[in-house]
Parts: sequence; structure tokens; C-alpha cells
Amino acid sequence: MPRFFQFLQYSAAFSLLVTVCSAQDYDSVAAAQEEISKMDVGSGDWPQWGGWSHKNNVSAQTGILTEFDVEAGDGVIWSTPLGSQTYGNVVVANGNIYVGTNNHHGYLARFPKSVDLGVLLCIDEKTGEFKWQHSSQKLSTGRVHDWPDQGICAAPYAEGDRVWFVSSRGEVVCLDAEGFLDGENDGPFTAEGNENKDEADILWKYDMMGKLSVSQHNMCNCSIACIGDVLFVNTSNGVDESHVNIPSPNAASFIAMNRDTGEVLWTDNSPGLNILHGQWSSPSYAVIDGQAMVFFGGGDGWLYAFDPAGDGNGGAKLLWKFDSNPKDSMYSVSGRSERNHLIGTPVIYDGLVYIGVGEDPEHGEGNGHLWCIDPTKRGDVSPTLAVDKDGNEIDFKNDGTRRLQKIHPDQGESVKENPNSAVVWHYTGDDTNGDGDIEFEEEMHRTCGTVAIKDDLLYIADFSGIFHCLDAKTGKSYWNYDMFSAAWGSPLIVDEKVYIGDEDGDIAVFTHGKEMELLAENLMDSSVYSTPVVANGVLYITTKDTLYAIGEK
Repeated sequence: MPRFFQFLQYSAAFSLLVTVCSAQDYDSVAAAQEEISKMDVGSGDWPQWGGWSHKNNVSAQTGILTEFDVEAGDGVIWSTPLGSQTYGNVVVANGNIYVGTNNHHGYLARFPKSVDLGVLLCIDEKTGEFKWQHSSQKLSTGRVHDWPDQGICAAPYAEGDRVWFVSSRGEVVCLDAEGFLDGENDGPFTAEGNENKDEADILWKYDMMGKLSVSQHNMCNCSIACIGDVLFVNTSNGVDESHVNIPSPNAASFIAMNRDTGEVLWTDNSPGLNILHGQWSSPSYAVIDGQAMVFFGGGDGWLYAFDPAGDGNGGAKLLWKFDSNPKDSMYSVSGRSERNHLIGTPVIYDGLVYIGVGEDPEHGEGNGHLWCIDPTKRGDVSPTLAVDKDGNEIDFKNDGTRRLQKIHPDQGESVKENPNSAVVWHYTGDDTNGDGDIEFEEEMHRTCGTVAIKDDLLYIADFSGIFHCLDAKTGKSYWNYDMFSAAWGSPLIVDEKVYIGDEDGDIAVFTHGKEMELLAENLMDSSVYSTPVVANGVLYITTKDTLYAIGEK
């Protein structure tokens, strides 16, 4: 029987689950998961990135502090040191907190802080005390695959007695939730090399670089999605150090795996030679009009929707794909490239899919596009189609010939409207204040973040530090706020408030509504690169080097 949804607290959810848990077919499990996910999943633990499969970072909890002072300790239940760089988002499950960071704190005696590692920490939810650590030693190939000091950059998935995550070595790893604290070396993997109480107990691991020939660019950054007994993973396959060549164009970009064994069920390499840079978007999942879908943001700037069951022969079954860039936009790793790829996570809200384009933060600021997509269509559902000088439709291949630019206007190529377009709305900016001009603060810029939506109000922060509030159904802009600092993370909606962090270390708190009302700006002790989350009545915020539990003591 699948061991899933133990985090749900309500008897109705358990009753529904019992009716289908004995069934081993995929459709029954998926349908049950979708019905359960509509319930109040934000009421207790927070076991995955985004809280649940739709990745909409909204919590149903109340009584969350608006103002706190970490320097004075006001509103701080406890704080725990992390490494020197923390990009991974917190998950909370069954009394434990899991967070990715680097080894600068040096919790383990055998790995002093001078040793650079990718680190996944397990911390006690109630006390903030360190419990155990998984350590990923650096790849010998260096920064092209494993950038120094970045640590574990993505959130794990935790359920029951297990934790799954993608390591900085390009591995999918399954861990015992209690590490070696339970005194047992659980298998099938038993070659950890030590069984110290403060270290991780690996159940299985799968080397995507060794077994799938993946060549991750700089770092793996996928927060796993899990439905039933299936994991969905973006491999981070990308370019080499030249930023021109793609060493493994035939390697899988998106994979489905059995979560109990690590067996690969299907793979897809859709971006192929069209990968622009890296692939760092995390997948999401929903059942829409009776069709289960898993959504992957590709490194070519296309959003892909697949049938989670695959094609039955080890390959993917594509439902639709969407080009999120204008066809004439040009990609460049230097300067203000007009073409972007996808870093944020696709969010599903009320049967629609939302995604914004982004870029490696090292490449600076640039133009952005925020899309609302109808997922019920099939095939190429992009806004436009490319045509040659004679009006014939151009058939794009994953061969790299049009990697940097889809059409060449100087050769007479152009675009036409796609009659099969799935665009509901497209936001690049709006004259929000009605002065006749679209100013910098009113533009949508490239983003690393993911939208959060409640009551048809959508919030997203862009990398230029502008925080946007839009109508989720129409794309109309209600208000914008300039944080005067880059935002790497995503908003949290909870307790009729919206929280967002920035690189200056501020946590801004707004009233959830169509009118902009700033309630507080809470200064943390260092930069905030991650997303605030709430679990069991406590607000968790990670700065680059510290985890804070915020609430009434």
C-alpha cells in the first residue's frame, strides 16, 4: 500500500484515502490525491515546496506574526545556524524540519566547516536542535557541475518515514527521516561508510550523471514532486563552461521514478540542443478536466505538460507545449538578453497554469513575461507560430539550429497568431497608476520566483525587486511595490497577509487585497534568498545563514 498523505489531519481525507489505497492502479491513486489536495492542506505540516502538488504557496493557518525583531529576539521562538549560503526552502513533516544549505557551520566532526559540501540538515521542529546531516561531497569536475559554496539549492519532499531530494552531485536520494538516530542502517543502500547518530541513513540513491549521462550546469535545483509512488524530477541538464556547447543533448531533462526503488519509469529530453543555459525549474502536478498532468519548465523557455503515466514504453507522453518567449527575441548570456528560460515553478489555480520567465541571477536583470495558460488544449499551444517568407509554418526541431532565436526577420520570417493558442492573458507591464506611461515599477521583469494566488489575487516578485499584485483571471495590475532589492524567492499568502523576502534581508508584509497596504518591513540579519513558509502555526524564514522560527513563544 502506498505510504502517502500522512500529513493530512482530517478524518474526511483519511476516509477518502482508505477507499482507494488498496488499489494499485495509477488513475485511482491520482484521483484520490487530487480530491484530497483540494482540502485544507495548509493546516498542519508543510512537507514539500509550495505545500502541495499545485505549488501554490498559500496557507490556511491564522495567528501568524506580522512584526518581529530577530536582533532583539522579539517573536523568535528559536533560531538555528545554517551554512554561509542557503537557497533551499524549508519543509516541515512529522516533527522534523529539512533544509538545504552548505557546510560552513560544520555540524559534523568529520567535515569541519573548511570542507565545502552540499548539505541537507534535519532539525527538530519544536526546539530547533540539529539532528542529522546528509553530506554531498563536491564533484571533481568543479564549478561547471557543482558551483562552490552553493550547497543544496532545492527543497526536499518528506512523507512518513522517508525524505527525497536532489543532491548537488546530480543524485536523486531517498533517506530515512530519522537518519541513524534510530540505530538502524536501512537499505537497500548500506554503504554509508559510517553510522554516526548525527548522519543521514541513505535508503537508495540514483546517479543521474552516471546513469543518464546528464551534464548539469553549475548546480542541480529541482524540488521533487511526488504523486502516489512516483517522483518527478528535472535533471538540470545544461550547457558546458563555454555556455555554447550542450555536452549531453540526448540526456533526459525530465524523468519519472518509482519512489520506493529509484527505478526510472520514463524519461524525456525535449529541449535537446535548444537548452539555453541550465534547467532549474521544479515540476508541479494537477488533474484538470479528468486528465492528470505533470508540468515541467524547460531550459529552452518552453513549458511542457505530460501525462504522468508516460507512454508505457519508457518514454514521455506529451500533452502540450508552450513557448514563453516572443519568437524574435534573442538569447545571450551577457547583457540584457530578451529571451529567457524558466526558473520558477508552474502553479495551478482554478484550472489554469501560471508561469513567469527568468534567468540565472548572475546574468542580472532583464525583461519578463508572466503567463496565464489554459491547460485543456493539446499540441503546440504557444501564442504565435513562426512562418517563413512564403508564409509556410516553420517546424521547430530540438537540433539547436534555432536555439538562440526562433525566427530571423532579416530573412523575411515572421509570426502569425496561433489558432490553438492557450493564452488566457499575458503580462509584461501595465499603466497601473493611469498616468499614460508604463514606468519601470510597472513593468514585469525576469523572475526566479513563483506566483502565489488566493481569492483571484496573484502575487509575484521579480528580480528587479518589484512586487506585483494582479487579477489572476484577467492579468489586470492592481498595484506594484518597489523593494529596492532583488527578490530571489516567492511570496507566501497566510492569515490574510502576504510575505516576501529580498536580498537586503527585509521581509515585507502586505495586506492581502486589491489596495496596496504595507503592514511591516522586518529586517533579518542577512539576505533572504528563499521563501517564507508556515507549518503548525509557526512562520519559518531562512536567511542565507540562519533558520528562524517566528511566532509567540
